[in-house]
Amino acid sequence: MFNLIYEFKVKPTSAQVAIFPDGLEQSRQVYNDALRERKDWVNSRKTPINVCSILYEYIIPADVPALKYNSQAVALTQAKKSNPELRKVQSQVLQQKLKRLEKAFKGMWNIGS
Repeated sequence: MFNLIYEFKVKPTSAQVAIFPDGLEQSRQVYNDALRERKDWVNSRKTPINVCSILYEYIIPADVPALKYNSQAVALTQAKKSNPELRKVQSQVLQQKLKRLEKAFKGMWNIGS
């Protein structure tokens, strides 16, 4: 059995190097925002009915389904239309962050792929 290994050396232009930090920042922001949405949804299901928290209350209706990749990808598409910073980053890069989050949540809840 042969194992072939290919090595590629990436030589980005100075213009591409200048874009990298902004792309990484937007990717981080998308991941963190999607994570916050999911955590808020989970925490809204933990709030006791007979007690009000002094610090915060999650006001997410009970009929709102759990957030999944597809619903967050649609929201990302809408956000890209209104946010010029998100438009600078390729869609596939940002969608990959949502897929990574989906995989992490499935692993956390032991849900099959």
